[in-house]
Amino acid sequence: MQNLTRAHDELYSRGVDERFDTLQDLWRHCQEEKERSVDRWHPPQAIKVEPAGSRCRVSLGQDGNFNMNDWSFSQLCRLANVNKDTLNRVSAATASQIFFETLPSDGKPLQALTMDDTVRAIHGAAYTRLYNCDLLSMVREFATDFQPPQTATIGGTGLYCGEQDMFVFLIDPAGWTEIDCEAFAPGFFLWNSEVGRRSVGVQTFWFQAVCANHIVWDAVEIVEFTRKHTANVHECFGQIREIIGRLVEKRDQRRDGFVATIRKAMETTLGRSADDVLKVLAKQGIPRAAAKEAVEIAAQRGRFTIFCVVDALTRLAGRIKHAGDRTEADERASALLALAA
Repeated sequence: MQNLTRAHDELYSRGVDERFDTLQDLWRHCQEEKERSVDRWHPPQAIKVEPAGSRCRVSLGQDGNFNMNDWSFSQLCRLANVNKDTLNRVSAATASQIFFETLPSDGKPLQALTMDDTVRAIHGAAYTRLYNCDLLSMVREFATDFQPPQTATIGGTGLYCGEQDMFVFLIDPAGWTEIDCEAFAPGFFLWNSEVGRRSVGVQTFWFQAVCANHIVWDAVEIVEFTRKHTANVHECFGQIREIIGRLVEKRDQRRDGFVATIRKAMETTLGRSADDVLKVLAKQGIPRAAAKEAVEIAAQRGRFTIFCVVDALTRLAGRIKHAGDRTEADERASALLALAA
């Protein structure tokens, strides 16, 4: 089992303005960004940087002048092969002259993603964009029972989107089932960037707990898929949908199997008499004192079914003072359900 810290890291790197309370709120935000964004293709020689007061603006041919955010300015610096920190220390006029001398003046067209009067990103011809809202639409269709975890201690929700990327953390709070006699629920992380900050990817898992700092504890069956934003990136829709679909399918199978086991446990008896049940519990490693008290509780209900005895043992375990001993007692009790499988 592993402890997953990806959601924890996102929690502490996101500002309040990047948090969203519901998947619907996040989808609406991403949809609005897509509707307001425009891809503009220009040859390198048509892209100019000009001073505008204390800052620089970028001219995109006949499309006009646009502001830059921190990310698009960083990308422009990489295209010019100049140090961003150096440009931040000089005047806008000097920075514009540096760009004039260092930006490529020929080659394949560049694509600039603009939103209103700001350039969100500048890429070469090989980059292929994947919009956040399209990924979220797929999630809303195929993971209908999943929702964000509990709000973290510092207010993070597990749903984030900023000017550089998106991150989604969802769980199924009703999907608990047993794997090797321990309780697990399904969840997944999903991430993407419309502006080239990171790859697109998904990680699915089964977990035992999510703490208030969004660390996922004791995760198993971890599956991860990532894809770069190259020409065939849109093929990842089918692959991510398949990965999430397998998680949902396995959840349903396990939940149905667990329900069937419980139903059978409610019908199957461990013996006709208290002595018969005590002998079975002794073979299963249940301490005699706990076994005797559990049998007395089950006898009051009139039947020595597996379910009644397990329920009685679980109630008795709740009285144990030390957590380690209590967990061990719970595991012994839960193991009895295997007798109904």
